[in-house]
Parts: sequence; structure tokens; C-alpha cells
Amino acid sequence: MNILVVDIGGTSVKMLASGHDTQRKFPSGSGLTPEQMVAGVLAATKGWDYEVVSIGFPGPVLCGQPMTEPVNLGPGWMGFDFTAAFGRPVKVINDAAMQALGSYQGGKMLFLGLGTGLGAAVIMDGVLEPLELGRFHYKKRTIEHYVGVRGLKRQGRKKWQRLVEEVVGRIVAALKPDDVVLGGGNAKKLKPLPAGARLGDNALAFLGGFRLWEPEYSPRSPSLSGNGPCQPGTDDRQPNRRSRGPLRTDAQEE
Repeated sequence: MNILVVDIGGTSVKMLASGHDTQRKFPSGSGLTPEQMVAGVLAATKGWDYEVVSIGFPGPVLCGQPMTEPVNLGPGWMGFDFTAAFGRPVKVINDAAMQALGSYQGGKMLFLGLGTGLGAAVIMDGVLEPLELGRFHYKKRTIEHYVGVRGLKRQGRKKWQRLVEEVVGRIVAALKPDDVVLGGGNAKKLKPLPAGARLGDNALAFLGGFRLWEPEYSPRSPSLSGNGPCQPGTDDRQPNRRSRGPLRTDAQEE
């Protein structure tokens, strides 16, 4: 199966498809609507062959749909029919969760994405749980107010690093993961990394998007299956895999 992975960020939309080594991208920004995103992706990927699409969305996702309008993009994302727009099956997942899925190596992993805001996810024995930790109250505002990109610009790198170390330490103490991955565009600015953490790679978001379509990692519910109605009790936890060990990576080779 040939898969197109689309990673939507606050500054750019990045794409990679099965059988290709080089990603393509175009600018996003505060005015980007889902219609413009689809048109941009179709234009940028002209000549690429793919049967299904994975989308990493910068916000919470439930039942394969954005739960809120993104802060850093234009309007119209909630309720948008991605499957109809692309003319192919589409799975939508939180962007941090998609990178987390690509970073997973087994056990209980905490992923924190330091980008425009703070993305977060936990994977335990292969079951993915996206988190909205950036919205938690911290000091006088929220966590992402201090450790997101605006906090970095406002406070400077050294103070920002101290706050990131404190936040990571508190989250690790609460969740007690086996593995801590710091990803997102600003993680590489941490020098050194907080103790016990490893540096993620934004390119692993594409691997996470490929993994969404592997049969053994399919969700327990239709929450990622497109735009159909969500069944009672479903959520956007993916994939339904509880055996220990690293996820297969051969989806890249398909």
C-alpha cells in the first residue's frame, strides 16, 4: 500500500509518500484553511502515487476529526471531510501523537513536542494516548506559554531551558515512563538535554503516519477511519497493540 503522510505545522505543511526519500513542503500560517491545505498538498505531490493519506493535525483529534479550530491556522477544520477532499481513505491524528508513534521503541514512552506550543503523548505497550498537557495551568499561565516558541523568544534560550527541564521533570515524576523523547522543532535547542531524555527527530512523524496503516496497529475503534460517526465509547487511541517490543518499521519500504 502506498501512503501519503501530511504533517501540518504552524509554519509549513510537510509531505512524504511511500517510495520517496525527500519530503516536500509549502508554507502554512494563520490563514491556512483545510481547503487550501488539500489544494496545496495535491499540487505539491503531483506525480506521486498513493492510495491512502495520514494527516498529523496540530490540535486534539477525536473520532478522526479535529476537536477544535487550530490556534495557528485558518478556520474550517472542525467537521471538514478530508476523505472526500482527497478522494482517498484518510486517517487524522494529533501531530505530536504521530511523531510519538514514529519514535516508539517499546515499553512506556513519554513524548513531548517542543514547537509552537507543547505536544504530548504516551505510548504504553503499543497503545497510544494523545495528551493535552500544554493547556495545564503552570505558574501564572499555561505550560505552553512558558515552554512553547513564544516562551523561548520572550525569555531567551537559557531561561527557557531551565523551565523546560522543570516541566519535563514534573511530568516524568507523575507518569514514570521507561523512555522520554523530546521532539518538535525546538528540542534541538536544548543543550544539554534533560537527564534521561533522548532527542526525537521530526522526520519520525512520517514513520508514525506510515505505521497508522499497518494492519496489526489498527485502532480498536473507527476513530481514525475517516469521517463516519463515532461509535459509543470510542476515542483516538491508536494502535491496539499490547505486546511489548518495538513497532515494525517495514511500512517505510512498501
